[in-house]
Amino acid sequence: MGCGPETGRIPRVSRRSRTVVVSFLGAVVRPQGNWMPIAGAVDLMTQVGVDAPSLRTAVFRLKERGWLESETRNGARGYVLTDHALATLAAGDEVIWHARQPANLDEGWCIINFSVPESIRPKRYQLRSHLSHLGFGNIGTAMWIAPARMRSAAVKAVAELGLEEYAAIFVGGYVGTQDLTALLYESWDLTGIDRSYREFIDAYGKVIASTEPREAFETYLGVVDHWRRLPFRDPGLPREVLDPDWSAPAAAALFERLARALERPAMKHAATYWPQNDTALGG
Repeated sequence: MGCGPETGRIPRVSRRSRTVVVSFLGAVVRPQGNWMPIAGAVDLMTQVGVDAPSLRTAVFRLKERGWLESETRNGARGYVLTDHALATLAAGDEVIWHARQPANLDEGWCIINFSVPESIRPKRYQLRSHLSHLGFGNIGTAMWIAPARMRSAAVKAVAELGLEEYAAIFVGGYVGTQDLTALLYESWDLTGIDRSYREFIDAYGKVIASTEPREAFETYLGVVDHWRRLPFRDPGLPREVLDPDWSAPAAAALFERLARALERPAMKHAATYWPQNDTALGG
């Protein structure tokens, strides 16, 4: 397998420990029954470049966030995923594993304009953050845009913060004279998003999907960890308004191919670190 063009072997995971651990929880711990043994998790994380102190710190922070609770199973100390963690991970599954499909240009656009009083300024920032997370782009002062299919999500975001009287939501087509593609590239960092997809392709495009369990596990977790943040940045704009060489489809196809090939041997390897595991794939 590879780390570059010469050997085809990819480097060990070098991102922040918490990020890798969250990827581990979603891609590995859930299929193993939503629980992980401490000793087994330490061994597996060491294989992908996360040492024991870093893992302990990451676990401590996740416990503080309400993601993990201590639980002993079959005599082994470990942690179980909470309902909050499971709901959060499930909410991201559709985007992470299937990517955002391009919107239909004929359906038009959803525009949100809001003017939140200074007295509740924190809610203004919360709404901006929520809209950005949903894939809205900033088209002007307090004005955000997304494909029309995001209307219900926008209404929900505004309602959850109790800002209905300060926000106006419109849906319609674009009839202006300014080039729509140029306008949208100014509203989102589409160049940066495209660059991230290309970096993923550069990192994994020449990787050969090994079926050797440990090697497959290391590569699988690295692929998932690198990929899982990318689709959330992508608003899923219609293909007609994107540059012809937009790299998202190629990156998504690469991710899906590697995930399919690596998942089973990776999970078989991980299962050996669970005591008396009855949920292991191929175990």
